Amino acid sequence: MEIPPTRARIAVVTDSTASMPPEMAAAAGVTVVPLDVIIDGVAGREGIDISPEELVAALERGAGVRTSQPSPEEFIDAYARAVAAGATGIVSVHLSGELSGTVASAELAAHSATVPVHVVDSRTVALGLGLAVRAAARAAALGADALTVAELALRRSLDSRVVFTVATLEHLRRGGRLGATASAVGTVLGLRPLLAVQDGRIAVTEKIRTTARARNRLESWAIEEAGRRERVELAVHYLGDPDPARALAERLRARIGTAVEEIVVAEVSAVLGAHAGPGLLAIVVADAGT
Repeated sequence: MEIPPTRARIAVVTDSTASMPPEMAAAAGVTVVPLDVIIDGVAGREGIDISPEELVAALERGAGVRTSQPSPEEFIDAYARAVAAGATGIVSVHLSGELSGTVASAELAAHSATVPVHVVDSRTVALGLGLAVRAAARAAALGADALTVAELALRRSLDSRVVFTVATLEHLRRGGRLGATASAVGTVLGLRPLLAVQDGRIAVTEKIRTTARARNRLESWAIEEAGRRERVELAVHYLGDPDPARALAERLRARIGTAVEEIVVAEVSAVLGAHAGPGLLAIVVADAGT
């Protein structure tokens, strides 16, 4: 459903870690504030100056890679543009505050906005965040007030589940997104654990020996999780090679059947990719509908 942004009086803002395909964000009328990827000391805005493909190339050549949250000034600018476009209120929904200071920057900026801004810590990331943001934007376009839109965004994000596997835990360890003990288990024993976003943090949920078994378990988990819901939206994320993600999406569609309203296959944002590394495969399961 394409939503004309001009219909919405409540503007919805998110950040680039939502990993929304550009056409999805545009159709929903969502403003996306980019985080920065810093490669060998040179900063660039993800999705604008730096693509996931460029990130993969940098990681593969051993470049120094780190990430940075948007400044409050960047959010102030985004909010001002929303007001100039006619917004009378703003709902700003962002990745977990346990993983980034992005939501804190948004909260600081909210104090300078000329209209009320509701800042939401989604406690999740990737399309666990992005699908919740899209649902919030749809509600705003239909005339919901800011509080209703913010509550919907939080509820949808908390109801979603994000589970993934990576080729190595080293990138998560270096970025401080995974405890040293958990990352050492994967490194020393050669495990390919299943990881999840839990309570806003990254946690190891299952210890699995091989990549193939980890990916099989990821698939079976998604089927089990979808079976607990009446109608679902799914997302399959990857970094680098898209073929495993596309094949996984097709298998999920066939195995889950009519309960699936939509499956989105999307590369994760470069910032998330910097922490997960090439070989990431992730699944998001969310309730369908507004």
